[in-house]
Amino acid sequence: MNKKKQTKFSFDARIDYGLILPAFMLILIGLYALYVALSHDHPTQATQMLVQQGTWIVVGLFIALIVMHMDSRFLWNLTPFFYLLGLVLMVLPIFFYNDATYASTGAKNWVAFGGRNLFQPSEFMKISYILFSARLVVTFQNKLRNRILKDDFRLIGRLLLALLPVAVLTALQHDFGTFMVFGAIFAGIILVAGISWKILAPAFLAVFAAAGGIVALVASPGGQKFLESTHFAQYQVNRFIAWLHPFEYSQTFSLQQARSLISIGIGGVWGKGVGSASVNVPVRESDMIFTVIAEDFGFVGSAFLIFLYFMLIYRMIRVTFNSNNQFYTYISTGIIMMILFHVFENIGAAIGVVPLTGIPLPFISQGGSALMSNIIGLGLVLSMKYNQLPTWAEKHGQIPEPKAGGRVARRKNKR
Repeated sequence: MNKKKQTKFSFDARIDYGLILPAFMLILIGLYALYVALSHDHPTQATQMLVQQGTWIVVGLFIALIVMHMDSRFLWNLTPFFYLLGLVLMVLPIFFYNDATYASTGAKNWVAFGGRNLFQPSEFMKISYILFSARLVVTFQNKLRNRILKDDFRLIGRLLLALLPVAVLTALQHDFGTFMVFGAIFAGIILVAGISWKILAPAFLAVFAAAGGIVALVASPGGQKFLESTHFAQYQVNRFIAWLHPFEYSQTFSLQQARSLISIGIGGVWGKGVGSASVNVPVRESDMIFTVIAEDFGFVGSAFLIFLYFMLIYRMIRVTFNSNNQFYTYISTGIIMMILFHVFENIGAAIGVVPLTGIPLPFISQGGSALMSNIIGLGLVLSMKYNQLPTWAEKHGQIPEPKAGGRVARRKNKR
């Protein structure tokens, strides 16, 4: 075997094709669904918007390829810069936003100039926040010897401090849906960080009780007035009402929810066929892209789509379990929670399980910022195996790169 063959074999062995395949299929399905939605709703702009989506895919793949080659030490050193840059970018849409977009969505989460939306900083901030949280946990744990309950509170406090500026900025953007994604990432990292269930159990019960309380308030006229008197905006209350009574207000604010359910329902088991999309669901090229797949290919096609997401998450979990690098482990956990929450919230909103929040479907919905963020996240997970599996040269005498992270502090049995 010559040197070129050895190098090629080493490179191929370090690529997780089981992770790439479902993501690639999701991207192809997304291009199809986007074409169908645009050809029905925006026929004169369909080609241009589809080319834009393809361009974002190519740019995202290029960045992901670069990220995949970054070792953990390089990412570790750049993480504070990424976090601060992300916060700076999230300030921009508060001042530079599109009036029409703000009027229709109630959120200032897009940077716009000249009346044109350019990008959504919060999507890239998700990656920066994951990296920063991962570094924070590893740094904290490596300073411990015998872990006690007090240390868990200290770690949670530090993670909350990292989340605080993100929470403030998303509040100023009136983008509660995006903040929920950051909350899901925070919860996932907390779970993997080994926080005691003496803390987690009451916290989760409090969150579920708060969610149940909000639903109960929305379900009653008096509760709705109370929410309106607090920080809840009218459009946020309307989203809950539309979720609870989608067909009662189908001519006004629950139009999108009602038509989504109709579109999915008429798809039946096998769907109405390629390119159908007969029900005009508002904004189905982005937030409601799932309705296109459900109507065209029915329950079978929808189940296959969910299966692809299941395979993607499964492969990411396997890579995480096989990692011997703490920093990578927390990064992967954050990426998994980000994608998993997006899938659950988007599809759940389309079928009426949860209220609408405007969260896109990973790798499928139109939008460059979210698409590139998901692809970059995939590149980070791919870098775990790529940079940790020894190359042919390393097996023959070269020393592998040093890895960020170290020992995991053992918890004392006595609390």
